[in-house]
Amino acid sequence: MSRWTPTDYNPDDFANRRHIGPSPVEMAEMLKAVGADSVDQLIEQTVPAAIRQSDALDWPALSEAGLLARMREVADKNRVMTSLIGQGYYGTVTPPAIQRNILENPAWYTAYTPYQPEIAQGRLEALLNFQTMVADLTGLPVANASLLDEATAAAEAMAMARRQSKSKADAFFVAHDLHPQTIAVIETRAAPLGIRVIKGSVDDLVADQVFAAVFQYPGTYGHVRDLTPEIEALHAAGALAIVATDLLALCVLKEPGAMGADIAVGSSQRFGVPMGYGGPHAAFMSCRDALKRAMPGRIVGVSIDSSGNQALRLSLQTREQHIRREKATSNVCTAQALLAVMAGFYAVFHGPVGLRAIAQRVHLHAVTVADALRAAGAEVAPEAFFDTITVKVGVGQQGIMAAARHRGINLRKVGRDRVGISVDETTDAGVIIRLLDAFGITDVAPAATAPAIPEALLRESEYLTHPVFHMNRAESEMMRYMRRLSDRDLALDRAMIPLGSCTMKLNAAAEMMPITWPEFGALHPFAPADQAAGYHEAIADLTQKLCVITGYDAFSMQPNSGAQGEYAGLLTIQAYHKARGEERDICLIPVSAHGTNPASAQMCGMQVVVVKSAPNGDIDLVDFADKAAKAGDRLAAVMITYPSTHGVFEDTVRQVCEITHDHGGQVYIDGANMNALVGLVKPGEIGGDVSHLNLHKTFAIPHGGGGPGMGPIGVKSHLAPFLPGDPQGGEGAVSAAPYGSASILLISWAYCMMMGGEGLTQATRVAILNANYIAARLAGAYPILFMGNRGRVAHECIIDTRPFAEHGVTVDDIAKRLIDNGFHAPTMSWPVSGTLMVEPTESETKAEIDRFITALLAIRDEITDVAEGRIAADQSPLRHAPHTVEDLVRDWDRPYSREQGCFPAGAFRVDKYWPPVGRVDNAHGDRNLICTCPPLEAYAEAAE
Repeated sequence: MSRWTPTDYNPDDFANRRHIGPSPVEMAEMLKAVGADSVDQLIEQTVPAAIRQSDALDWPALSEAGLLARMREVADKNRVMTSLIGQGYYGTVTPPAIQRNILENPAWYTAYTPYQPEIAQGRLEALLNFQTMVADLTGLPVANASLLDEATAAAEAMAMARRQSKSKADAFFVAHDLHPQTIAVIETRAAPLGIRVIKGSVDDLVADQVFAAVFQYPGTYGHVRDLTPEIEALHAAGALAIVATDLLALCVLKEPGAMGADIAVGSSQRFGVPMGYGGPHAAFMSCRDALKRAMPGRIVGVSIDSSGNQALRLSLQTREQHIRREKATSNVCTAQALLAVMAGFYAVFHGPVGLRAIAQRVHLHAVTVADALRAAGAEVAPEAFFDTITVKVGVGQQGIMAAARHRGINLRKVGRDRVGISVDETTDAGVIIRLLDAFGITDVAPAATAPAIPEALLRESEYLTHPVFHMNRAESEMMRYMRRLSDRDLALDRAMIPLGSCTMKLNAAAEMMPITWPEFGALHPFAPADQAAGYHEAIADLTQKLCVITGYDAFSMQPNSGAQGEYAGLLTIQAYHKARGEERDICLIPVSAHGTNPASAQMCGMQVVVVKSAPNGDIDLVDFADKAAKAGDRLAAVMITYPSTHGVFEDTVRQVCEITHDHGGQVYIDGANMNALVGLVKPGEIGGDVSHLNLHKTFAIPHGGGGPGMGPIGVKSHLAPFLPGDPQGGEGAVSAAPYGSASILLISWAYCMMMGGEGLTQATRVAILNANYIAARLAGAYPILFMGNRGRVAHECIIDTRPFAEHGVTVDDIAKRLIDNGFHAPTMSWPVSGTLMVEPTESETKAEIDRFITALLAIRDEITDVAEGRIAADQSPLRHAPHTVEDLVRDWDRPYSREQGCFPAGAFRVDKYWPPVGRVDNAHGDRNLICTCPPLEAYAEAAE
């Protein structure tokens, strides 16, 4: 008898062996706990039959090896050339130590936004370094922890200036030498807010006619000028000055703060972050101290913990849109944390001396090119520049650009008779020889030694004086510093992150690898289209798959985040109504909606009308119908999330859509909970007209400690003509690059290809199983707040911790105690205050979910001890959580044991995660805002 036994196990089945956590045997055990005979039965009990899609997702799956071979084939269709186009995007060198230890390290890219500061001290320090770098280089004292891109940062600065300006004018001045994509996004953002945009030469500025002005420094065509007189004129008229600038240029140029600027914005892309055909890159914003509380985005600040030690946290208005809703000043929710960390480490890696050396080298290369062209009789402008010049070539423009392309170089077309040249960190003598050869110049003059910057514009002030920028830059020391910071954090590479609505699932290594290939990373977003054939093939196929998944007919890949997707979707709806000659301005939004929804509607100039929730958490259909009828022909849109933010599939979703359409409105379905729909329900088939998809949630782009994200929007065919336009000349652009952060679209494409249609559907089914397993196991210990009509939750469940408040135990206590167990807390107090929203995703194994359940049950026992009087709340391990190593070794005078405090149920013993700080004092940090690296003596004072 043969010992050969055939097996049906497929080790290359990525979806079921690698991405989906529970094995078939584990799923059977979970189904018993849930009380369902099969996953099919559970789905029937959870997802209303009336909305289920009839057709299956059916494209075949690729193995990891097959995917990488396919990616290589597509990458080879891109043609990587030396792009001297500039316009805000430049070649840069990513130090290998940063590429390997940050960009390619799951300890950094799988982390969540640092809303729980005790488990995020490492990335908070890295972001504080970024803020310090930006503040120092721009010469302004306060900086944020990044924004989406330079163009949207400039638009945010415009809105911020309007709120803070003392001028009563309604116009905003835009210097004509801003980057064109920045002007396009400003114009998009200004229109719904009733802001009149005045474009002109800096010399044409009439200060008392505007509430603020924005200047580019250096200008898009290279000009550098001292803006002090214009800024003084603006201030005299009560207006504010915004400077869009370049961090590398500021290593040698006079800084905006020294000119009196109120706000500075820009991109940190050229600090070691590849162009990636448009992104992701970390934009920045800095401002003078008086404006700090009006700044959008996140600000890392310095506070203290429960022992008085220095601790970092997010400060001030973080997530203000979830609190203030339509009164929020911005809908910014996602940042570009991972890219800001990279840029900050680039500054640490090179230090001020290294940065200055790179800037001087770049500048002198530009001077060498300009001198050679002038010596050959060419007309070169401007006289004073940093890295960019334009050359007048007359009718020979196309010929010169073609000659340069023949030599592997892209130039910028400027008007009809000029070409633009922007040199960068990657420019060397060989590039200069090829470049000049395209102009017919073969005798290259010696390298320039004298700058083309007026003495008065050379930087006088020091920057990056903090010791962190002067550490020993031996790679061994840099590697250890990066490791030390990552060890302070808790990311997905350590433990489950059960955040409701945030879908912290596996970010597979095979999906991530291609983004660092130069064929994808080194492309300029405005390179000729024929050089990006691989990108276009990938984006087209991803678009087609997303259309099949959602039931929509067209997609725009431009929005750089979920909130930006909301904004773009509402603008698309508005443009559709206007094209039909209708003035509709009311947006109905349920009280349970994401906080960014009303903020986005307000930014589009819409009036938000809030719709009540029924007691079971559904939309109150009577209230909805009443408010839709009252809005009548003013009803523009309704914004709903499906399944609802309460974690259930509402049976009334089709009725909500029908009522909206009956009144001429459009239905916006927020795609935040798409992880419960893929393969089961198509939003475009149940009444949705437009949705954004959080690719950094459902489609496996990693969260990166708070970004990058992508929020492309899908629309039905009638809305397709109104999707965002090209930032280089179309109308309605919402971000700087045509395809947003194009390089990370590759991750979602890879995810879809390795999962296959069947695998994607199974992922949704298992996500629902995992959530229902948690709800079933915890049901006796914690109230589960909302259940569907058949007693099922969707892909997340809400644990009600409010009843424990009468015993003095808060939702904060439970969240911090989970840290002792080695877990990130679930989403706190949203969408219902005093609750925890749990989403396990499909990637978590039964063992990890059981460990989480064990931790929560042990915490429930500790709550019982408090409730029954065995220990006071303020003496319990709940209130002292999280426990640090310092707690473990200090004198112990608490009424519970060290073991209970430091090694609770569910915690690993050998691989225990120790938070580096105790509970952080939020109020102290807001009262005493410090948002740049504090001097060393501050650390000593905190320790005392």
